[in-house]
Amino acid sequence: MNDDLRGFYRLVQGSRERVFGWAQTLPPEVYTLERADFAYGSLRNIHAHVADCYLGWIGESGLGLSVPEVVATQFPDVQAMRRRYAEVDGIVERALNEFTELDAPLLIPHRDSTLEVTRRWLLLHPFTHEFHHKGQLLALGRVLGHPYPPGPDTDLLLPSEL
Repeated sequence: MNDDLRGFYRLVQGSRERVFGWAQTLPPEVYTLERADFAYGSLRNIHAHVADCYLGWIGESGLGLSVPEVVATQFPDVQAMRRRYAEVDGIVERALNEFTELDAPLLIPHRDSTLEVTRRWLLLHPFTHEFHHKGQLLALGRVLGHPYPPGPDTDLLLPSEL
């Protein structure tokens, strides 16, 4: 079920791994360095926010799971954050296996109202949200003096790279 979305998520995962690979080469203090002038403040905090988005939208809203909020300080380095994303991958895989009627309306509570979305939207929203924040990660890396190296495009893996 959901083979197209599963294939798309594999491209997302590979693209994420490129960024994690780059982050792994940074001095450890750079990954957690707080900058008040950047959204979420640090590379680590941006990664934590994205993981929280996946877990909230897909895990809680889509699967009805009780998922603890991702607290960035619990993840002191890239390896710890990778482990959190392994949990994210598990939640996405579960949703890909369980979600049926991808385009049927789904009402979910959100803040002080109710949103009408679909299960397809619950999956695609965090997928695309991750790419929005990837731009912030790479911009912050440049500002911190550690630009992403030239080479493969960071937007999405090529199909041949799977």
